[in-house]
Amino acid sequence: MLCDVNLERFITALRHYTGMVDKEDLRAQFVEAFEGADYPISSPMDLVPALPNGPGTKFESGEFSMTAMELNSKLGGGDFPYESVDAFVDDVIAQLEENGHL
Repeated sequence: MLCDVNLERFITALRHYTGMVDKEDLRAQFVEAFEGADYPISSPMDLVPALPNGPGTKFESGEFSMTAMELNSKLGGGDFPYESVDAFVDDVIAQLEENGHL
C-alpha cells in the first residue's frame, strides 16, 4: 500500500510523463513567484522586483513552460489593479485556460 506522500509523487510524475498540466502546482509556482510584490499592483512592471529571476523566471508543469515575460505577452493585460497575490494568480490561471494554454 502506498502512503499519501508516495502516491502524490507518483501522480505528479505521471502528469509530467503524460504532459498533463498540474494546475495546483502551477498555481503554487505563481503564488511563490509573485507573493513578494508590493500589493496592490497597478501594472505587470510592479511584479518584476518580486520575481526570483526577473522576467526570465520560468513556470513549468507537464507540457506547459513559460517565462514571466512570455506569460505577460500571452495574457490580455489583466484587470489591474490587483489587491492581492491570490486575486492576480486566479486571473492569470483563468486567462491561461481561456486562451487554451492550459
